[in-house]
Amino acid sequence: MEKIPEFAIIGHPNEGKSSVVSTLAEDDTVKISPIPGETVVCQVLPVVINGQEIIRFTDTPGFQNPRETLAWMKNYSGPDELLLQSFIDTHRNDPDFRDECELLTPVARGAGIIFVVDGSRPVRQSDRIEMEILRITGRPRMSIVNCKGEEPVHLNQWQNEFRKHFNSIRQFNAHRATWHERIDLLESLKGVDQDWQPALTKVIDQFKEEWSHRNRLTAAMTVEMLEHILTFTMTVNIGESETLNDVKLKLQDQFRQKIEAMERLTHEKIRKLFRHNIFNCKLPSNSMLHEDLFSEKTWQFLGLSPREVAIAAGMAGGAAGVIIDVIAAGISFGVFSAIGGIVGAGSALLSGRRISDITFKGVRLGKDQVRVGPFCNLQLMYILLDRMMIFHGSIINWAHSRREFSDSLDIDITTNLKKGISSRWDDTTKKVCSRFFHSLCGKNRFKYKKQEIRENMELAIFSVLKKSI
Repeated sequence: MEKIPEFAIIGHPNEGKSSVVSTLAEDDTVKISPIPGETVVCQVLPVVINGQEIIRFTDTPGFQNPRETLAWMKNYSGPDELLLQSFIDTHRNDPDFRDECELLTPVARGAGIIFVVDGSRPVRQSDRIEMEILRITGRPRMSIVNCKGEEPVHLNQWQNEFRKHFNSIRQFNAHRATWHERIDLLESLKGVDQDWQPALTKVIDQFKEEWSHRNRLTAAMTVEMLEHILTFTMTVNIGESETLNDVKLKLQDQFRQKIEAMERLTHEKIRKLFRHNIFNCKLPSNSMLHEDLFSEKTWQFLGLSPREVAIAAGMAGGAAGVIIDVIAAGISFGVFSAIGGIVGAGSALLSGRRISDITFKGVRLGKDQVRVGPFCNLQLMYILLDRMMIFHGSIINWAHSRREFSDSLDIDITTNLKKGISSRWDDTTKKVCSRFFHSLCGKNRFKYKKQEIRENMELAIFSVLKKSI
């Protein structure tokens, strides 16, 4: 049976060991506390892909008596390969060495060592003693400077000490590490010991395949969301004591809430897909995702200009005239107009009617029912795509050890964004989006090969997502 690579995360209490483990293992259930010594027993965090464990990281307690531990090891006279097990057997029932026995147990069974320090403080004599203990173990080992602040002010001092004791040195901010930085760290581990290279190469390949799979599922979820929202209709009964106007106002709110709920559900699925299960990613206060989907600010900030909408819609070519009902909860969007007839990219025609209220296709059956929808609007489709891209970009860069939001850890990709993300997509991608839209909403929508168009839309979104990491 092929041995699963294991790495013991070792270091002084409150140096960020648990944060490093949580981020590397993509596990936000790891308990992270500012109180030193919270970790008293080893916690094994397996990374499982497709039901199979591919690598494991073990969070360990900090050293309890490093000076006495080093003295015992220097006086040890037995075989080198039995050093650690002999130490554990000798001190197993000694409470003064409980933490040392616990943290050295995974190393004794063959785990590699990742030693974590806080680069914002200077090197102490106890650190040198701990590093010497790890050197004496003879196990392959990497050192990590966990950059809690913006700049590890004592980095040079740590690096000088690390060169005496470790095979590899890395800077790694566990609270801000991106997917690429996690992969780079694993790549570095391959160079620590040649025997690890085949297993770690396989692990890295599996990580990349899993990431690609998640993005494909995100694309599929997005297309499903667009299909549901752009074709969604609601029909309600008019009660004996209700007027048509009362029903319209009530239905207006219900219709908007249903659409927003569909979007939130899709974002929630994406969040869980990227293994954020316990802690919600808190976006900056100025994030566009805090805005109502139908707010004027959202559309002004992310919406395409009328000319860009016309060109994008006309990419599909041919006569694709559509009549579209729109909804805005009583808000005027100013420059954003309802799309009237679209007759090709070169002569796209936009009506002058403002998006200012629900237009009802009132279907009265026995004078007691009214229907609204579908809100089949090209601009809405691009707004939904932009908001999904913002959410995806934020979620993939939210490290799993990160528990709270602060302005110094701003990961919202709307910063300095003047237009919607989709406005920068190439013509080929916009043409795919346009054909997808017309397959749902155009007058001749029944003539389209919808499965093929849907697959092309998923592939187009997947290609965009790949560029975002």
